[in-house]
Amino acid sequence: MATEIPFNQKPEFTVGVADVLSPRVRRVIADNPGPFTFTGTGTYIIGAGDVAVIDPGPADPAHIKAILAATEGESISHILVTHTHTDHSPGCGLLQQHCNAQTFAYGSHGLGRPRSDVEFGADYDFKPDVLVTDGQVIEGTEWSLQCLHTPGHAANHLSFYLAQENALFCGDAVMGWSTTIVSPPDGSMKDYMDTLIRLMQRDDQIFYPTHGAPVTNPQEFLAALHQHRVGREEQALACIERGVDTIADMVPVIYSELDPAMYPAAAMSLFATIECLALQGRLTAESITSTARYKIP
Repeated sequence: MATEIPFNQKPEFTVGVADVLSPRVRRVIADNPGPFTFTGTGTYIIGAGDVAVIDPGPADPAHIKAILAATEGESISHILVTHTHTDHSPGCGLLQQHCNAQTFAYGSHGLGRPRSDVEFGADYDFKPDVLVTDGQVIEGTEWSLQCLHTPGHAANHLSFYLAQENALFCGDAVMGWSTTIVSPPDGSMKDYMDTLIRLMQRDDQIFYPTHGAPVTNPQEFLAALHQHRVGREEQALACIERGVDTIADMVPVIYSELDPAMYPAAAMSLFATIECLALQGRLTAESITSTARYKIP
């Protein structure tokens, strides 16, 4: 792709050790590296004394122990969840065994959308104690977090805005190391593009993604992400015009630089792009599925 996204592929961190990122922000990274999690899930601790925890991560006792060590002598008053994937929300139950905090989220996984057998890492077991709404503010001692509904990667995806530092905890809506996977039916590229535009209209000073290093140039980063997605749309349409009209045939062309082991994930993301283009009326098929043959109307 022509668009250069300023990813940080070499972040500095130590697994299980709380890094102080700002006066109100600490981060503990779980030991769950992988092709979808990069170096691992970054759990954020907000405030001091009375703290909120964002994304306790996987159901990993060692990671929960690290969070508790980082907050020793403090009170965890809130547990916030950006979305219900297995690298973000399953740790909530384990953490609640050691504190009296309630969990806050936009809703359970899928928000009523059809289940998919091919979806990666859905946590259908998590049920939030408190349902939050877009714009709602959660307050603690000397900190406040505004909830922003930022769907696309997941239907129930939230970001949290820390007003005291003009900082956004963006979950997987923006990642510091790679583009975000969008996989229907829970994921929606139309929603994701709308989310990028919404974030581009803000003036946040810094993004704290769950995976990867903080993004210190949010507007430049968002513009590059948006252009990248627009470029993927144009690539898909160009393929169809040349007769490369199925997702299986498009993936090696559009993602020629990608390790073939990642083609299944790329196919899911490409289907999300195709679905978005179909909603815009820019392509058509007998049925909008991952195996259909597409054409330009």
